[in-house]
Amino acid sequence: MNITLEQAEAVIAEAKKKAVEINTKMNIAVVDSGSNLVAFIHMDGGWIGSVDISMKKAKTAAWFQMDTKELSPLVQPGQPLFNIEQSNGGLITFPGGVILKNKGNEIIGAIGVSGSSVDDDHAVAEAGASAIK
Repeated sequence: MNITLEQAEAVIAEAKKKAVEINTKMNIAVVDSGSNLVAFIHMDGGWIGSVDISMKKAKTAAWFQMDTKELSPLVQPGQPLFNIEQSNGGLITFPGGVILKNKGNEIIGAIGVSGSSVDDDHAVAEAGASAIK
């Protein structure tokens, strides 16, 4: 099962609301369970370099079926997934990618957020994900 456009738009709306609340400008991407882009916004004044990062965070979360915050410790030097960022055309493994699950607990996609600190990115992504739960 995949996220619908209506659900993706609700995820983006909640994420954008949180970004405004914490006074930051974000790039927010929502992908389906196969990592295909469903919806995206670039907030006015957001970093252009974060466009690609937000999409890659969403794809990384969807491909590995876990939040990028959980993946991050596994990719450090000496850890089992060190250098995995070089695979799949480039991954982003720091916080800001959150998987999206339906009420049946099935993964239906992921949200990726970039444009501020990784803590802010993750908070905005979690806020977006709350639209599905």
